[in-house]
Amino acid sequence: MTVKEIMAELKSFGNEGIKKILLKHGVKEPFFGVKVEQLKTIEKKIKKDYALSKELYLTKNADAMYLAGLIADDEKMTREDLEEWVKLAVSNNISEYTVPWVTAGGRYGFELATTWIDSHDEHIAAAGWATLSNLLALKPDPELKIPTLKKLLTRVEKNIHAAKNRERHTMNGFIIAAGTYVKELNKDAVATANQVGLVTVDMNGTACKVPDAAAYIKKAMDKGSLGKKKKTVKC
Repeated sequence: MTVKEIMAELKSFGNEGIKKILLKHGVKEPFFGVKVEQLKTIEKKIKKDYALSKELYLTKNADAMYLAGLIADDEKMTREDLEEWVKLAVSNNISEYTVPWVTAGGRYGFELATTWIDSHDEHIAAAGWATLSNLLALKPDPELKIPTLKKLLTRVEKNIHAAKNRERHTMNGFIIAAGTYVKELNKDAVATANQVGLVTVDMNGTACKVPDAAAYIKKAMDKGSLGKKKKTVKC
């Protein structure tokens, strides 16, 4: 499929009702309002395509950008590709899902994530914390830099309540990921969650709620799923 063909198909799937919901959730124009399940029907036809994913992303259409993340060949993504993607990721679903998925699945995940979290741009910093969470969910523990991650939990504890809105959201997600996916970080994450308490994030009037990190981690522990990794973070 070509970019022109895909954009025409995305337009045909556009739904004003879905678009209104996505606007409330921080997705920014231009986009058509395509359901994820419909994006996945296109993904199944394409599978992985490095070049096509980059072309789609550069349309700056949020539906196409999300699809680009689904079909991206993460291992082929260069550092320059990912830096370009994160700068363009102004929609919450792209900065907190698409870019972190692809970055965590590639060769530069930890390096870029720990750079992005220092950014003054809210969407880039949020992408950095979300990338770290995805790395914890995907990577075997021996491949993780545990001492550095412990220091990052301390950083979150000190700074989360003063951080920008979407940074707070993804920092909270990092605490949860550390406590549920990495056994060696569990105690530190629980301590951080208890110290931080409930995190307030402006959800723009939607029904979405910020998870209580301590309760979320405890639920994972009670289910016996502590340390269980994901095969993929893309959804």
